[in-house]
Amino acid sequence: MRGFEFSKFLPNDLPKGGFDELLKLFTELLNYTAGDAGETLAWMNELDKQYKFTNNEYGMGDFIDDLKEKGYLKEENGEQKITAKTEQTIRKSALEEIFGKLKKVGKGNHNSNISGIGEEKNADRREYSFGDSLDQIDMTASIQNAQINHGIGDFTLTDRDLEVEEKDYKTLTSTVLMIDISHSMILYGEDRITPAKKTAMALAELIKTKYPKDTLDIVVFGNDAWPITIKDLPYLQVGPYHTNTLAGLELATDLLRRRKTHNKQIFMITDGKPTCLKENGRYYKNSMGLDRKVIGKTLNMAAQCKRLNIPITTFMIAQDPYLQQFVRQFTQVNGGRAFYSSLTGLGEYIFEDYIKNRRKTIR
Repeated sequence: MRGFEFSKFLPNDLPKGGFDELLKLFTELLNYTAGDAGETLAWMNELDKQYKFTNNEYGMGDFIDDLKEKGYLKEENGEQKITAKTEQTIRKSALEEIFGKLKKVGKGNHNSNISGIGEEKNADRREYSFGDSLDQIDMTASIQNAQINHGIGDFTLTDRDLEVEEKDYKTLTSTVLMIDISHSMILYGEDRITPAKKTAMALAELIKTKYPKDTLDIVVFGNDAWPITIKDLPYLQVGPYHTNTLAGLELATDLLRRRKTHNKQIFMITDGKPTCLKENGRYYKNSMGLDRKVIGKTLNMAAQCKRLNIPITTFMIAQDPYLQQFVRQFTQVNGGRAFYSSLTGLGEYIFEDYIKNRRKTIR
């Protein structure tokens, strides 16, 4: 008879006590409680009973007092609420968790694949040509060329001795991150919304700190689609929704139309197929298989995004072959990309693709 054998779980990353260690656990648990401070503290009390990570010198009461004193927690109408400082701490923690796993990709802002009179130096050198600006000339290398070409005794510098440093254009990128919040994101005992939420927070923090001129809009979609702010991310929850991918794409495209940047892209995190449309104020739903009407309109929107030079990168966190077949068709119509990602690798996939896209001009 086939069965399961369970062994005792021995955690090795529980806090050893003290404010800083407990704060890490507190911010991590907030991701799973949708920012509910009261529920998070209740979980921590239960974990403390089992694993004893507080002691006689520093207890949970001391930790709660310190959270309030240091500006991480406030009380409103008799309930514990997290503050803006805590929201930023959660984003930073997510950024460190995801970005820390990536290999170094170079420093500074991303570059396009166009060189010439740009803003950032690269390693390329060439001879001077008419129209090059003076600040592009590498004077040290040019003087050395003159000494080699004409000798030291009678110093002469000609335009043929001048060596020019190539520069790359920095590109600005406008990104819309679409997050599926349909009910399937928590079905079958698998929490798919938390990794998606953590990735969104980390990406938002990366853009704010490393690429502040870029823009990031966040769209959630279920039966309908609506924009949310970065501040809303810790509190994001799945609803009893179907999947109206079309509405999400329409809203994302509308947001990108308003952006003046040349590079525009959509990242879509989803685990399922489109199952819903809204027509004349009424919902058309079909969760059984791939509905031809829903799929057709969704593919038409993908084609429209292609005409607008908006590539869509789909991060599919489901392994069903027929769902992957739809994603392949969707990607082909749009000319974008698709990643079939595990939940643990979702953040790394998105970060690598975002940084890669920032180094080229999307046409």
